[in-house]
Amino acid sequence: MNVDTALQEREFTGRPIRVGMIGAGATGRAIALQLGTPVPGIRLVAIANRTTAHAERAFREAGITGWSRVTSAREAETKISQGLPVLTDDPSALTACAAIDIIVEVTGTVEAAARVALDSFDHGKPVVLVNAELDSFIGPILKAKADKAGVVITHTDGDEPGVAMTLLRYLRSLGLRPVAAGNLKGMVDYYRNPDTQRVFAERNDQNARKVTSFADSTKLSMEATVLANATGFHAGRRGMYGPVCKEVREMANLLPVDQMLSTGLVDYALGAAPYTGAFVIVHEESPLKKVQLAYYKLGEGPFYVFYTPFHLPHIQLASTIGRAVLFRDPTVAPIAGPVCEVVTVAKRDLKAGELLDGIGGFCAYGLIDNAPTARAMAALPIALSDGCAMRRDVSKDRVLTFDDVQGPTGRLAEALWREQNALVTTPGSQSSSAQPEPAGRIS
Repeated sequence: MNVDTALQEREFTGRPIRVGMIGAGATGRAIALQLGTPVPGIRLVAIANRTTAHAERAFREAGITGWSRVTSAREAETKISQGLPVLTDDPSALTACAAIDIIVEVTGTVEAAARVALDSFDHGKPVVLVNAELDSFIGPILKAKADKAGVVITHTDGDEPGVAMTLLRYLRSLGLRPVAAGNLKGMVDYYRNPDTQRVFAERNDQNARKVTSFADSTKLSMEATVLANATGFHAGRRGMYGPVCKEVREMANLLPVDQMLSTGLVDYALGAAPYTGAFVIVHEESPLKKVQLAYYKLGEGPFYVFYTPFHLPHIQLASTIGRAVLFRDPTVAPIAGPVCEVVTVAKRDLKAGELLDGIGGFCAYGLIDNAPTARAMAALPIALSDGCAMRRDVSKDRVLTFDDVQGPTGRLAEALWREQNALVTTPGSQSSSAQPEPAGRIS
């Protein structure tokens, strides 16, 4: 049974998948709007957000009425069982609620979201991450813990890693050989900051720091890392190549052939039509098959570009929810240990004593790198940079290391990341199952 048919059956029999969403920012509100349509076989029954007024706005804009405020999982279960949606400022009221089938994590946080994921696993709930910040950092260890708990964790279709992976899996099922995949990106400027992005953010009802991470390569690098960890493909170099091209099919001839064939590549097309979505490059050497592909206007080969000309997280999420709950099928999830990670790079000259302001801030941008390379130099992951104090001066565009900073102690996400570094990785990847601990541990 296909997911659309299965969801229609759930709708017809009055057994919709009951979704609890953590986070009610711009993306969360868009998801609520779509799920409030409602989507056949799916119902948004609960929202948790630190500021409950934002959760109220999400319900209101989605046309969902009659909600109740709750403070516990038991109270939430009672209300949802009565057909009433609920909102709360406590995520555990949702993760522990027996009347919720799946958790959708949309906060963009790392520390808080890690706790949500682990608590969901403890209560037997699958988790959809609309959270590249968390997934790119500790996705592999969360996948290992989800497997142990017998539940699914997945990134979402609609976000670029999910769009690329859905296409890649389809092509692979046809007997084609994917060798590269990635995003279509309109612009990259490492030095954008919340001030330069504020007007755009306000015009689009977005958070300025979030929009900054979109522009300065950090989100792009996080998305590519999620895809790398799900495919085993590598970054060709720190930050990827990102060739400029007019049309995405030009990518067939713009990436290094030896790297595509030896390790596979994650990368991005800069400025290419159709300007949004994701692409996958496949390789075919058979002369007769190349004739057929040329006949169908895919080019002369041996590399061929397939692409999806849209990415709509708030809409395509429904497919991921259905696949996770009904078929235990993650849209995109790590296949083993980390293949890539996102390192912290100085956005400007940094001085001893300065506090780093994390993802989408004024101090640093993130670049994808292969995990062994990053660990060999004890690079500081961008997800751990927030709140770290500079121990010494560091010049603009230099990768920050653990020796450069002193950071907060007792962070769950850091502990999980260190545990993750011992995971066995995929055959043929550059990562090692015995990666060295970073020098100068944050303490």
